Amino acid sequence: MQSPRDLLAELWTSVGGDAAALTRVTLTGDEPQLPSSFRVDAAAQVSIAASAMAAAKIWEMRSGQAQDVGVDIRAAAIECRSERYLRRDGEPPPPMWDPIAGVYQVKGGRHVRLHTNFPHHRDAVCKVLSCEATREAVQAALLQWDGEAFEAAAYQAGGVVALMRSRDEWQALPQASAIDALPLVEISKIGDAAPKPWPAGDRPLAGLRVLDLSRVIAGPVAGRTLAAHGADVMLVSSPKLPSIPWLVIDTGRGKLSSFADLTTAEGHAALRELLTEADIFSQGYRPRSLAVLGFSPEQAAAINPGLVYVSLSAYGRSGPWAERRGFDSLVQCATGFNHAEGQAAGVAGPKELPMQILDHATGYLMAFGAMVAKARQAREGGSWHVQVSLARTGKWLWEMGRLPEGLATADITPAQAAPVLEDVASGFGTLSAVRHAALLSATPAHWARPAVPLGSDAPRWPVRGG
Repeated sequence: MQSPRDLLAELWTSVGGDAAALTRVTLTGDEPQLPSSFRVDAAAQVSIAASAMAAAKIWEMRSGQAQDVGVDIRAAAIECRSERYLRRDGEPPPPMWDPIAGVYQVKGGRHVRLHTNFPHHRDAVCKVLSCEATREAVQAALLQWDGEAFEAAAYQAGGVVALMRSRDEWQALPQASAIDALPLVEISKIGDAAPKPWPAGDRPLAGLRVLDLSRVIAGPVAGRTLAAHGADVMLVSSPKLPSIPWLVIDTGRGKLSSFADLTTAEGHAALRELLTEADIFSQGYRPRSLAVLGFSPEQAAAINPGLVYVSLSAYGRSGPWAERRGFDSLVQCATGFNHAEGQAAGVAGPKELPMQILDHATGYLMAFGAMVAKARQAREGGSWHVQVSLARTGKWLWEMGRLPEGLATADITPAQAAPVLEDVASGFGTLSAVRHAALLSATPAHWARPAVPLGSDAPRWPVRGG
């Protein structure tokens, strides 16, 4: 198996990074840290380290000063489930799952996983099943369904579900072939533009403006990471869209937060105005869905030449599942992780990974790609498009290899996580929250802004450096 350092070197050089930069990186700690047969801790450490290396490289471009980067594997594993350790005024998180979310049996003894945390997704599932929103009613209805037929019907109705597949079953699907053809982090030039000069500032991303149009974990983690290195990150959400409050708090650290309903003329105009002065546009809508509103990668680059546009999807940009909604838990289920982890644990049904690692690692890879593309823009100009997906991150994790005794590892307790937590004020009360795991010797990562409730700020950029 490749060591975490080898994995980092491969990732860094895959996007044209100078291998000499790796000499200034220290990776500490050993696998495994969390109970899993998969190398989830290595994925956490490597993805966080890659994003930190990109920030350090930008700082060197801006200041001429190189610096050291360090990431401890335990700190990285803890950060990749930061929502579990968050406390608000000493209180732990409320239940984060809807009562009917989770695993069920279908006809033939197979299993499906439902994601019903958003009301419209729950309603879609219940409409397909013609049942009440109780676990008992959902299970009784699902026993009458073939798994693949239900999966297709639920997606068609606007639901978000996944049939549990083995890895071989997933690899036999056309979507797996589409994913296999993609790089882990895809960076492509989509337009011409002059190089943009770096603004003044004393941090790697100081003065850079990031539009964050994402929800739940992966996209918000990317924005949180860019904020940790000094960017002005504006989270733009719609007052009409549901959210998961605990995740808003955890991933909102360092960000401004404004409302813009893109289905209205006022909201559309507000986003367009923000876009004209943005450096990075990061979004987690399904592929091509923003094009209808005039904010596709090419449309956004035409509005603001020199933009770095970052796209997150569940199942990749091509193939028959490209338009499918998806969350980490469902991609784990569909692509073989839950089946394989269950087999390794000796259980009959699905077993999830010990953190939402597809979400978290993809978030750091998004931030990494955004910074690599921004450095290219500063050197050679152009507008750039960065594309990542949860399923492609899953392929990366799968190909790292397995840990035969990994599930025997004890879980990390809150007490063991305490050294990497900090107490901070916020718009929600006093938070005990996970610090960023990457240590940079010249520009320490930190969040200069507190987490605030959605819509707390006007949709206007602060003065650069303000």
